[in-house]
This record gives sequence, structure tokens and C-alpha cells, in this order.
Amino acid sequence: MSTLFEAAGLEHNAPRPLADLLRPQKLDDVAGQDHLLQADGPIGRMLGANRLSSMVLWGPPGVGKTTIARLLADHCALHFEPLSAVFSGVADLRKIFAAAKARRAAGQGTLLFVDEIHRFNRAQQDGFLPFVEEGVVTLIGATTENPSFELNGALLSRCQVMVLKRLDDEALEALLARAEALKAAKLPLEPSAREALRAMADGDGRYVLNLAEEVFALPGDTPLDAKALAAALQKRSPAYDKNRDEHYNLISALHKSVRASDPDAALYWFARMLAGGEDPLYLARRLVRMASEDIGHADPSVLQTAMAATETYRFLGSPEGELALAQTVVHLACAPKSNAVYTAFKQAKAAAQATGSLMPPKHSLNAPTKMMKEQGYGDGYAYDHDTPEGFSGQNYFPDEMPRGCYYEPSGRGYEKAVAERLRKWREQRGEG
Repeated sequence: MSTLFEAAGLEHNAPRPLADLLRPQKLDDVAGQDHLLQADGPIGRMLGANRLSSMVLWGPPGVGKTTIARLLADHCALHFEPLSAVFSGVADLRKIFAAAKARRAAGQGTLLFVDEIHRFNRAQQDGFLPFVEEGVVTLIGATTENPSFELNGALLSRCQVMVLKRLDDEALEALLARAEALKAAKLPLEPSAREALRAMADGDGRYVLNLAEEVFALPGDTPLDAKALAAALQKRSPAYDKNRDEHYNLISALHKSVRASDPDAALYWFARMLAGGEDPLYLARRLVRMASEDIGHADPSVLQTAMAATETYRFLGSPEGELALAQTVVHLACAPKSNAVYTAFKQAKAAAQATGSLMPPKHSLNAPTKMMKEQGYGDGYAYDHDTPEGFSGQNYFPDEMPRGCYYEPSGRGYEKAVAERLRKWREQRGEG
């Protein structure tokens, strides 16, 4: 089987990267994707039934998408046709489909592998449909982006989405062991440095092999500790795209950690987003939102903390101002939780939409003119401050509308006292 290195037109005996030398030659050698490739996995079941459906391989970089596609073509005796959506257009697709038709007429199928398939626009994606439906090609697309957002529904309905996992420590360690077997030498790393090397790879198999190759090339054979390894190698930033799927995944994890009253997890996701280059003011805005949505009146001071932290960050900038935001994260996570105001507001909006333009009761209206007084504006109004307990019990819903009950305090934090106060007032109104 030719390698991608050879496909680039380089000599067979030319120096090749370690990642290319160790590219799996059979599906059993692919690391970390057993959930798809084992006999009881979705791809394993396909192969066991001697059929191969079109699919989209969705996963982070360096987890084996291209390798799996190439090995599937070999396993099923299909012509492997690689295509990059970054460098290809409609003219390239036409040539490929024409060649696939000719191949099919001669009795051979074609596996069309489209890397970065999400880069094709909607019209180009639609161009695949008839050729996939007619069986001219078996399409395997690869993407690092969420197919639900980036691919046409019509194309997705014709392709199974296979989710590839980032490689865990066990899979990365297996790759390092293969590299050592190929080199017939151990990586000159202390256990802590070996662990740090795997962490640097961040689940990317190709990258861990590139790092291993750099380590093998370092002068001397004294084992490195974690600090020396960090000094020798350039650590890349975590995978993070501020405008795409990873952004929404991490902010969701942060929000739900706060809601679950888990300050440690909340701080972790907050730090992950900062490490990925997220705008701290975006995080500040989301913290303000959490203060209202998830804590609300159970601890009104949280909203003040969130706004103060936002102003502190604007005043100090990074990195000093980030500590104020971190303080808010902890305050939010440790505060009593209530979505009672959030729920009440939604119910009130629904009631306002349903009742249209009902007038307020006459006693609640000001009467600055004689005509308005004659119309009954302000009649019967009770000034609450003049009542014995500062509460008149008058109804302020429209006369034609029954009283609504939207706000139900949670009974947690500050709302515990509020709930008792409201209970007493409702009794005084005669609401039971």
C-alpha cells in the first residue's frame, strides 16, 4: 500500500516522518477507536456484513480519520480517491465523478475520501447527492466540526456519522511504544516527562509521534524530567475555536458546572476557555447572565459581584483582571440556586402576550386632569405606606383578568425570607 508520503511524489527511500512510518497497515492497528472498529462497533458490523455505507468521520485532529478511510478502501477493494475540500472545487469533483463512473462500468468501486468536507459550501455538498445515491462513489467525509451545524441535512441523511474520540493516555502510550519498537530504543524520558509528553499531545496521535521524534533527535541520552522536556519542546495551545463547536461545548460545561454548584469544575472550564484565547469580557457577560438565570433572588449580591468583576477586568485588563472574574465564578458556583425569577418572567411574558391590551385597574391610574378624575382614574387607591403594615392588599392585575401567580421563591438563601413574606401577603389578600 502506498503511503501519503509516497503519494506526494517523494522517493520510497526518502526520509519519512515517524508518524508516516507508523501509519497503521490494517484496521486492527488503529489506536483508540475500538468503539467503531471492533466487530460489535458500527464500522466493524458493516465490514462483517461485507458492505460499506457512506459516512462522515467526525473527530479532532490526529485521531485516524484519513487512515481509517484508506484502510477501508483496501479492505473493500475499492479505488481510494482522496480529495481536500480546501484545495478543490467543482471542476475537480466533475473529473472524479466521471472517472468513478468509468471505473464502475469496469467493475471497480470508488471510495471518495473528502478531507475537511465542511469546507465545501451547501451547493457543492448537494452535488454529491446523486452520485452517492446511485452508488457511483462511497463517500467518506472527514471533519473536525460538528456535522449537525456544518453539513447539509440532505447529505447527512445519506451518511452515517461516526464520532472518533481524542486519544486517551492508553492509546497515546501504545503509539509511543510502537515508536520505541521501530527505533529499537527507549525514549530518554523520566516517568513524569513521559506523562507530560502525552499531555502535550492533547489527544492527537500524529502530534505525539512528532513530539517523540523530536525527543529521539535531542542530543545526549540522559533521561529528561518534565521541566527539561518542557524547555526542549514547544507546547502547542489547546484545541479551541472561539467561533465553533468547542467554544459552545466549553461555555456549556462552565454554565452547567456553576448551576450544579461545583466551583472546582467551573474554575477548570473557565481556565480552559482563557487558555484557548477566549475574550474575558465574553466570559464576564456569560457570568452576569448566570447570576440572573441560575441564582437570581436567592442571592441578589451575586449580580453585583458579576458586574463589579466586569468593571474590574475593564480597569485592570489581563491577567490581573481575570482573578476578579474567577472570584465571580466561585461566588456563582457556591451561591444558593434559584431560577424562580427566570421562570416567573417567562410566565409573565406568556401572559402578557395572551391577554393583549387589557387596561390596568382604575385605582392604579394617575389622574392629572379633571376629565381623567371624572373617568374614575385613581378612585379607591390605597396608599400602602399609610396602612398599618405598609400593605394594602389591593389587586393590580386588570379587572378582566384573574390574578396570576408567577413568582414562586425557591426557599433557598435570601428567597427563604421572601417566600414567607409573600405567603403572609397572599393570606392578607384572601388568597389562602
